[in-house]
Amino acid sequence: MHIEAFYDHVTGTISYVLADTMTGKVAIIDPVLDFEPKSATLSSANCDQIITYIHKQGWQVQWILETHAHADHLSGAQYIRHHLGGKVAIGRKIIDVQQVFSSVYSLEPDFRADGNQFDYLFDDGESFKIGQLDVIALHVPGHTPADMAYLTGDDIFVGDTIFMPDVGTARADFPGGDARTLYRSIRKILDMPGHTRIHVCHDYPPVGRKPSWTCTVSEQRKGNIHVRDGISEQEFVAMRNARDATLGMPTLIIPSIQFNIRAGRLPPANNGKPLMQIPINAFQNKNNIPQGIES
Repeated sequence: MHIEAFYDHVTGTISYVLADTMTGKVAIIDPVLDFEPKSATLSSANCDQIITYIHKQGWQVQWILETHAHADHLSGAQYIRHHLGGKVAIGRKIIDVQQVFSSVYSLEPDFRADGNQFDYLFDDGESFKIGQLDVIALHVPGHTPADMAYLTGDDIFVGDTIFMPDVGTARADFPGGDARTLYRSIRKILDMPGHTRIHVCHDYPPVGRKPSWTCTVSEQRKGNIHVRDGISEQEFVAMRNARDATLGMPTLIIPSIQFNIRAGRLPPANNGKPLMQIPINAFQNKNNIPQGIES
């Protein structure tokens, strides 16, 4: 087995290539498509690095695995699939996320909130193969209802459930998120053997530390600032809810969600051009719009 990480400095996202070197079959986990919000420009530098790497190794993509519908970057799943093949997969609970955001974005009438945009939907505890590697898909909700982790041997790719010990844990205030559920998902991960290697999806390093993305269960249990051993569920929920109340929305949440629930595809074209929606006040739980500017 070989693991190669690709760090996006703009969004703090880590994408992974997980390879069975005996068969040359690989999975790509959480690929990032570049998006410049000021000009609404899409580009592919992050994905192209991965594509170049896989071509150089002579490997074949079997899976493109999403840990959840990200709110901070646009998925490169379809771009990777177009160039390298592979099945795009996510947890079955993506259906719940699609149902929530279908109304938030007033999506096209023929948009089906049933997960059909993805090639495969994993159930909790489902086993699958990457070449000859045995992998288990684990449902770890809380950050969103659909978060998945992927466990193979002593390595687990945890998405946005938990970060490096000095950064803590993911927020739980997105629609369908829940701090209590997140705590229980994290403890399920931290109940694994201490030598288990945790590969995080994001790193926002404190000043003076370079980005990093791998640690052990033991290191998390000893030093995670939010969920180390001795911090109760009640204490975590109080901390997480208070902290989340101070956080602004991710820069790319509005374009990314409507893109990512489509498995990394643009909305249908309008007059020949793909257009993304900007739902007013939808992410601040506000229904009031200033008077005099209604349509």
